[in-house]
Amino acid sequence: MTQPEASRPPWLVAATALILGCGGATPLLHPAQVLPAGDIRGMAGIAARTVVGNLGDALRDATNEAAASLPNIPADRTYTQGALVAAAMGPDLSPVAGARVGVGGGFEGGIMYTGRGARIDLRREFKLGRPWALSVGLGLDTAFEGRDTNALSGVDNANLLGFGADIPVLLGWRSTAGLYYFWVGARIGYEHDTIQARTEQSPQDQNTEPQLVGDRVAVGGLLGIAIGFKHIHVALELEADYAYITGSFGGGGQPVVPGSIDGVSLTPATALWWDF
Repeated sequence: MTQPEASRPPWLVAATALILGCGGATPLLHPAQVLPAGDIRGMAGIAARTVVGNLGDALRDATNEAAASLPNIPADRTYTQGALVAAAMGPDLSPVAGARVGVGGGFEGGIMYTGRGARIDLRREFKLGRPWALSVGLGLDTAFEGRDTNALSGVDNANLLGFGADIPVLLGWRSTAGLYYFWVGARIGYEHDTIQARTEQSPQDQNTEPQLVGDRVAVGGLLGIAIGFKHIHVALELEADYAYITGSFGGGGQPVVPGSIDGVSLTPATALWWDF
């Protein structure tokens, strides 16, 4: 027999929320050096986002509150904070797949897909003298429908939509033969997310479920390394971000409750590169 939600120990509830969330990690997984014009790099791997401190506590507290309130949806600041973390951060494992191409003039473009959304970017390399380089980029991302895990009642990730942008700055070193890459950098980003129930009801009967609106600003640092031979490399990257999230949750017959939360997230990632 399945153990009732309300009787599960807190550590199990929190772990379940982490595992079942819609993956929100969007790593860079590229060095500071750009590809020569016409060269293409494909990549595939996996990433994770883990929320710690205030963010992790908010998600745990909201999950515990949801379990204790079933079948009702809580309408208070604690639950709003947890809902904002679940939607804006999406802690989970997620696939990573993408491609990058050198476009000449020291520029490189890229596209990446994760389990939660997609990102496109353009960046410029500034050579600092071998073997060092600096790159500055601009990325645009979208968060789209993910799987609905019901980790938090009313937070329907199957109806998640969002958009955002980020600016990464990387300093990197490349070995003479290109066998090793190392990079360190900073990244600032913004994302706006909404969850709005969509039904087949008539317009006057729609929007009867709670809605979520959230804005996230994040700033952090990252470091990465890639090791390989000729056209194949394995890349590892770790990013740590401080995020501030503000927004509201409610509607559909219950109060709209505003809330805000800030804290730290960690995003480890790995991918296989192949150049051609």
